[in-house]
Amino acid sequence: MKIYDALGSEVETLINKEMEAGYHQLDWNAGKYSSGMYIYRITAGDFNSVKKMMILK
Repeated sequence: MKIYDALGSEVETLINKEMEAGYHQLDWNAGKYSSGMYIYRITAGDFNSVKKMMILK
């Protein structure tokens, strides 16, 4: 799972390893980042998902 800023630059990689199938939870402390739109990308095998999120302070 990677986080990108609105310009598409990679901000942080939260996790980069193979995991067992099932439910997983991940916390991200975004305190050091400014308010704005960010994009996160989840890749698992052939599956890719890209979604937007908003940080408000």
